[in-house]
Amino acid sequence: MARVKLDRIDRRILKDLQDRGRITNVELSRRAGISAPPCLRRVRALEQAGFIRGYHADVEPKALGFNVTVFAQVGLASQAETDLEAFEEMVGEWPEVRECHMLAGEIDFLLKVVAADWDAYQDFLTTRLTAAPNVSHVKSALSIRVSKSVPGVPIDVDAADGSGT
Repeated sequence: MARVKLDRIDRRILKDLQDRGRITNVELSRRAGISAPPCLRRVRALEQAGFIRGYHADVEPKALGFNVTVFAQVGLASQAETDLEAFEEMVGEWPEVRECHMLAGEIDFLLKVVAADWDAYQDFLTTRLTAAPNVSHVKSALSIRVSKSVPGVPIDVDAADGSGT
């Protein structure tokens, strides 16, 4: 992504879209203090510059039968770049894995996995994750509850440095 200097209006637009994804362009422009057509142009420019990756609905997992969230700490036998990329590609094909983070330190990857119940997670763990090539060990941590889940990043609308934070 090319370095783009964000002004106060851009940061306001990003903050409002991050906080209220279904906000209308009219309301967004009002909150940003500009008219609707330039606001829409700014949104499109922010999308093209890579600041906005997409739009989605925040779906309640339990309402759809996903009652268990597990964080799987995965260690690989080899950390060669081709092996890391192969693991990431494989994990990308597993719909149960909602997030995959490569880490520095003892653990190579942290996966956020959703499942209907503990038995479904254990089935995923034994038939796919631990059976996957190059996986040497997995530690599972069952999430008891979520007390905070905020998407995106903190955006300071009044930041003076142009970085967006």
